[in-house]
Amino acid sequence: MGATQLPTPGINGTGLGQQSPAGGASSDPAAEMIQLLGPDGKLGTDPVFSDYAKRLDPEQLRGFYADMAKVRRFDQEATALQRQGELALWVPLTGQEAAQIGSGRATQRQDYIFPTYREHGVALTRDVDLAELLKLFRGISNGGWDPTENNFHLYTLVLAAQTLHSVGYAMGIQRDQKLADANGSNDPKAAVVAYFGDGASSEGDVHESMVFAASYNAPVVFFCQNNHWAISVPTEVQTKVPLFNRAKGYGFPGIRVDGNDVIAVHAVTEWALEHAREGRGPVLIEAYTYRVGAHTTADDPTKYRESAEEKAWRGKDPLDRLEKYLRSEGLADEAFFEQVKVEGDKLAAHVRSTTQSLQGPDFRESFAGVYAEPHPLVAEELAWFEEYSAGFEGDEEEGTGN
Repeated sequence: MGATQLPTPGINGTGLGQQSPAGGASSDPAAEMIQLLGPDGKLGTDPVFSDYAKRLDPEQLRGFYADMAKVRRFDQEATALQRQGELALWVPLTGQEAAQIGSGRATQRQDYIFPTYREHGVALTRDVDLAELLKLFRGISNGGWDPTENNFHLYTLVLAAQTLHSVGYAMGIQRDQKLADANGSNDPKAAVVAYFGDGASSEGDVHESMVFAASYNAPVVFFCQNNHWAISVPTEVQTKVPLFNRAKGYGFPGIRVDGNDVIAVHAVTEWALEHAREGRGPVLIEAYTYRVGAHTTADDPTKYRESAEEKAWRGKDPLDRLEKYLRSEGLADEAFFEQVKVEGDKLAAHVRSTTQSLQGPDFRESFAGVYAEPHPLVAEELAWFEEYSAGFEGDEEEGTGN
């Protein structure tokens, strides 16, 4: 499979090693990892996934680069907005662009996506207005977009909760498709993708989700972005075997892919989705990547990891390696890269102006959404809160006077 050695994370920069499925220690965490495009920008081969990579034309490859560059620029702008007090919090994704764009572009419109809170790149591939993502982080909405318009669910802040939701949804799709097949429908089959991180993989919800998915042969792809740090805890403290090997215990395929290789991620995800749609059951993908920045803007990664580790991973940058490939193969010229930069700046300007114009909802809306029908207790609480709030109106007028 031609895996290029990736640096092993660790508190001291040396890593703690991985435990192989046979029980022996493995010094190579990239063992059995699918990689097609290396950090040097050269395209390798794989007996299975090269065939999937051959389906990509130059326009699609340029599109991958443009997507990754746009979402990185968006990430920079959102971080700046948080630092300037426009957002309460932000969750950066820099370093994980290939994992998200590659997998997101492998989905089809009928597929349904369950993200965590960092899948900004996947949102881009599902045509979600990225400015809408910021409503949640500005604190004016519980979501920000209609998930039924793009089959992209609302962000889930509770770790791993979405994995249970995804399997339940996939089981529903499975039953709907059986009825459709019985009625002679030719509609394309759908699958579900559940995104989660290496930290969330330690939650019981993930275990329960995989048990149900395996038991009912649900059409779901579990996509774990192993960015090596569950906030401040390195992956090797959470698991003694590579995460993709956990799938063996549930009886379905597990694949580790170089998460900084957008071509390999796309190929592996496309294969997994075909597997799920064809009724052959779930798949676990472990995208081996790295969170270059902080876990959130409230985090300081310098407190728990060394700068040398971050520097080593910057050498595996997903945008740089695809740019090298596009240039070396004559698939993109300088004008293309300049245009990508212009489009990124336009997106950033749109996000900034939209965010700054967002107004908070009337507090009465919060009370209106508690129950489907009016409730006397809620009405009583609303009346109390209105009276309480009215007591501050005079203070506000005095405070604004000169």
